[in-house]
Amino acid sequence: MKHILLSAITTALGLSGYSTASLHTGKDHAGSLAWGGHRNKVNCCSALSRVLGDKVVLPDSLLYEESIASYWSAQEETVSPSCVVLPESAEDVAVAVATLKHSRGHVGNHDGCQFAVRSGGHTPWAGAANIEEGVTIDLGNFNQVEVSSDRSTVTIGPGSSWRDVYNVVIPQGLATGGGRIANVGVGGLVLGGGISFFSPRKGFVCDGVKRFEVVLASGRIVNAAQDSHRDLWLALKGGSNNFGIVTSIEQEVFEQGDLWGGSVGFDESTFDQQFAAFEAFTGNPDYDPYASLIHSMIYNFTTKSWFTIAQFEYTKPEAYPPAFENFTSLPTTFSTTRISNLTDFTEELDVSTPPGQRQMFVTSTYSNSAEMLKHIFLMANETVRQMEDVAGLLFILSSQPEPTIIQKASAEAGGNSLGLTVEDGPLFNFQWTLTWDDAKDDEFVEQQVRHAYNQAEHKARELGVQQKFIYLNYAAPWQDPIGGYGEDIVKRLREVSRKYDPTGVFQKQVPGGFKLFN
Repeated sequence: MKHILLSAITTALGLSGYSTASLHTGKDHAGSLAWGGHRNKVNCCSALSRVLGDKVVLPDSLLYEESIASYWSAQEETVSPSCVVLPESAEDVAVAVATLKHSRGHVGNHDGCQFAVRSGGHTPWAGAANIEEGVTIDLGNFNQVEVSSDRSTVTIGPGSSWRDVYNVVIPQGLATGGGRIANVGVGGLVLGGGISFFSPRKGFVCDGVKRFEVVLASGRIVNAAQDSHRDLWLALKGGSNNFGIVTSIEQEVFEQGDLWGGSVGFDESTFDQQFAAFEAFTGNPDYDPYASLIHSMIYNFTTKSWFTIAQFEYTKPEAYPPAFENFTSLPTTFSTTRISNLTDFTEELDVSTPPGQRQMFVTSTYSNSAEMLKHIFLMANETVRQMEDVAGLLFILSSQPEPTIIQKASAEAGGNSLGLTVEDGPLFNFQWTLTWDDAKDDEFVEQQVRHAYNQAEHKARELGVQQKFIYLNYAAPWQDPIGGYGEDIVKRLREVSRKYDPTGVFQKQVPGGFKLFN
């Protein structure tokens, strides 16, 4: 079924395929500690190598090249750290952090070595989880997935993909709130909040976390849970990489069999009906907690027209449930809907997001409004027609319901740091996703999208539907998702940072991601 979806996209867009970065066998890194043009960079890697040995790899080694080539976006693949650390235990991470904290790198204006932390490496912008001429800690070896003996939780390494997780839990008749694309990494998704097919029932992905194992800036390893370091536990549920390095996540699992879902195509002629159906679905006061939806409008550069791919998921094995009837009653162009397992549906979405391309995300949250959806489409339609000379451009506008039952489920699970409440009313997440081929087009693509985004925000203010929340996992580097959590949440997160990281290691020495102190 996933090949049908890929064929629908590539045929409509006139794309023949996607390339990924190739790997080239390099020399062994032994004896190469003098690599680099500046002594401060060598000092950081040399200090790490003395305490971690061959778990520190340099640019002339195959392991280094494999790590860099495994990032999802082409932008992150072009970033070249002075060395990559491949820890195998929380103790290794603790040694690395303590060493980086106390070694003198003099990079920028801060003592200590600058470093990045990477789990799955799916954030698209350069420097999000990688660092030029610094040290990148790659958590890829933290890929364990183990269900508890009482079948109530699963313990996951942050370097796992959601494919790894589902391949363990689904055969046992279990599931957990997690990523909807198989190859997305666990760590970043959870720490940014996370949306799953189960969010209407279970809240955000982070709401299912029972315990985080965290390496603090001091090198101390702690377990943050509802009854131990609760302030840190709450902060990590949306607070991203600001407090330490998470080395293990214990998360709720629940009984789950097959579900119904798949991708359904619609054409541009029914956009107004689709917008009305989306508003009715999102704002339904009797929202069906088993139903979720991703509605994506895609521009066809061959026909110079738009089409929709709607991803329906119903977490029961019931075909065409009433929740989706306002959509399924419309004429369709193709359908992959079927009853299958969770893994199958996440693989279907994975095939439509191949690695190795230049990528851009921008996101907003709006009050539920078909009128706002139509205005965004009209603005985007003007923008995309100015971009037809951008090689390999894929231009997608995605909308995802955020019904109030998600916020209710979050509160029942103990809360998080996202700042959303039931009182906000039904909302929807809107995401601009762009993929293109050449670095020479980067500035133009960003300029065009930022202009359209600003127009959309202006219209949202006019309509009274603008919301402060910005979903961190979809945010562009120039957005402020943490500020969007609200003043009270930001104040609390800063207090937690000062408590667990009083010298600001994860604010000053880890520049990637979204920081608490600007």
